[in-house]
This record gives sequence, C-alpha cells and structure tokens, in this order.
Amino acid sequence: MALLSGERLDDLRRAGLRIVQSSDAFCFSIDAVLLAHFATIKTGDVIIDLGTGSGVIPLLMSTRGERLRITGLELNAIVADRARRSIEINQLTHCISIVQGDLKEAAKIFGHECFTLVVSNPPYLPIGIGEISQSSTRCMARHEVTATLHDVVKASADLLSTGGRLALVHRPSRMADIFCALREYRLEPKRLRLVHPAAGKEANMVLLEAIKNAKPDLRVGKPIYIHEADGSYTTQIVSLYAGGELD
Repeated sequence: MALLSGERLDDLRRAGLRIVQSSDAFCFSIDAVLLAHFATIKTGDVIIDLGTGSGVIPLLMSTRGERLRITGLELNAIVADRARRSIEINQLTHCISIVQGDLKEAAKIFGHECFTLVVSNPPYLPIGIGEISQSSTRCMARHEVTATLHDVVKASADLLSTGGRLALVHRPSRMADIFCALREYRLEPKRLRLVHPAAGKEANMVLLEAIKNAKPDLRVGKPIYIHEADGSYTTQIVSLYAGGELD
C-alpha cells in the first residue's frame, strides 16, 4: 500500500500490528493504549469507538478477545480514510470497520441499543480552556469543538443495550462533569483507575467504565504509574507495550 505525503507506517509492537499516521495530524498517545487495555472485553462483543481517529483503539482491542465486531466512527473524512487503510494493512476488515460520520448522529447511523461496549478517548478540554491548535485535526482531538463530553455520553447511552459498558479516558479535573453526565443517561460508574505520570505526582488521567441501567457500586482500582523517577517507563507500561495486559 502506498502511503500519502506526510504519512508513515508505525509498529504498534503488539501482534505484528502496524498503523498509518501523519505528522500533520494528531497521533495516538498512551491514553489510547491504556483505554484499549482497560475496557472489559467479552467474547462476541459488538464494540464501537467514538471518535476513533487513527483507529488505534480498535486495532489494539482486536487482540483482546474472540469473535469481536468493532466499529470505529470518525468525523474527519481524511482521518477516517487513514484509519480504514490501517485496518486493511493488518487484514482485519473481517472484524473491524471504519465509518465516517458524526457521533452526535450515531444512533441514526447504527440504530439504538445495538452495541455491548462503547469506548471513547474524547477531547478533554472545553472551548476557552488551553491554547487552540491551528491544525484542525489536532484541535478536534484536544478541544470540544465538534463534540462535548455530554454528546459522547448521550451517544453512548443511545447505542448501548442494557448491561452494556462505556469505557472512557479523560482528565481527573472533569470527573464531576463525567459522573453527572453518566447518571443523567442511566450509565452507572462501576470501575475507576487513576493514572499518574510518576509516583508522587498528581493523576493526569482517569480511566472509567460505566454500565447501562446498573445499580450503584463503584470500584476504585490501584493507580497506574507511567514513568519511573529517571523518566523511563515503569515495568507495567513496558509490559503493556510488549504485548501484555493491564494489571
């Protein structure tokens, strides 16, 4: 497959997977990798990744279960095409599909209550917070320009069947907003893990899983640390990138 100008083919270091990325667009980072391994996977799950971007989450999740059907929904047509080519390169079109469309219209595109798992690594920042990138794709990835947290949660609730799960990665500073939005749409928080840049530093990410129409019972797991004091990856993250699971 010929790469387009500015594109490169990166090794995901898991099951021989490769991914097409562009230096002109937002590239995936550790938050997407953590989310792909945090979400609870069950055999036969029907999964959708809202705002899939490069398609890295569907690619990584495809290695974690049997008989999975995974859809990546992406608004930007150029980015969606790049993700689609990544799926083709890895010969995973039998279990992963990329659809170009607006997550706010997801229920109209796919129908109501037709997924068992929704995952999303949404924009973290409301408009007015932080510097807006001049790149449209980077701006969409970082700021709530085309979809807000509320939009993501509503779409997830529409798409999930009862007992279905929503797994998110976000910023701890938005946790109050996240909990309020989840309960507004009958998505009950059930699992939570905080991610720290290193031991002794404040958490800068939160991984959260909610279940539709479930009873209250939130479990807070052990923290995840990304770096050692010398800046190297912790053993946990090294193992994850080497093909292991999130312990």
